Amino acid sequence: MKRKYLFGGLALAFLSTLALTSNAQEKKESVGQAISKTAKKVGNKTAEVAVKGTAKVADQTYKGKMAPDGSDVYINGKNKKYYINKKGGKVYLKESQIKTRPAKKDK
Repeated sequence: MKRKYLFGGLALAFLSTLALTSNAQEKKESVGQAISKTAKKVGNKTAEVAVKGTAKVADQTYKGKMAPDGSDVYINGKNKKYYINKKGGKVYLKESQIKTRPAKKDK
């Protein structure tokens, strides 16, 4: 009788351990995937900063205006308006997409 309970308890412990370890392993991501995600984020931010720096030097900033995402609007030499997205790409805007920047409130 004791042997039956002993084997039953061991079988239950084995199955529960097996189920818990299989669930835990499904949620993990490999080191390579984590490094890849981080590298993409760093690369996108580097590109964004570089393009914004170039735009501030080479092009004019549209005073009092902002892009749909709230960032600065730049005007290039051909009078085209654009903003820099999160990946460092230039997104050209139509006049209807450019918004007036709200005035800062003085306290």
